Amino acid sequence: MYRLFHGATVLLLLLAFALADSTFAQGQAQPRLPTVPLSIGQHALVAEVAASPETRERGLMFRYDLKDNEGMLFVFPAAQRQSFWMKNTPLPLSIAFIDAKGKILNIRDMMPFTTDGHPSEGEALYALEVNRGWFAQRGIKAGDRIQGLDKAGKGR
Repeated sequence: MYRLFHGATVLLLLLAFALADSTFAQGQAQPRLPTVPLSIGQHALVAEVAASPETRERGLMFRYDLKDNEGMLFVFPAAQRQSFWMKNTPLPLSIAFIDAKGKILNIRDMMPFTTDGHPSEGEALYALEVNRGWFAQRGIKAGDRIQGLDKAGKGR
């Protein structure tokens, strides 16, 4: 009886681990992306560049940490109205929508794990996500310009 129970338990555990592993793989954060240095006035940060459809779609989902002066820059193939949500994103973030000339159109604060839309107030070629409050703590607001976007490449 013990052997049968023990064998069935091992089989069930192996099945559970296999299912958990495939679920985890689907919900895994993407590897760190190439970075670009950016500046806004006297404030500098390093942003990972999400320029392909796949990297833009994954973004900071499933990430549990982001250093203070780090972020993720989303680069789109053309300037248009954008909207972001926080599904599967455990970090509270702020997002700046940026036009083709590097001017911040608007900044939104976003709560973790929500599907609320956070739209741009104009046609954005870029979006920059950082830890929530990063822009406000530095007095960065709509109308400010971001330097270094030209090093980020083009979205595909």
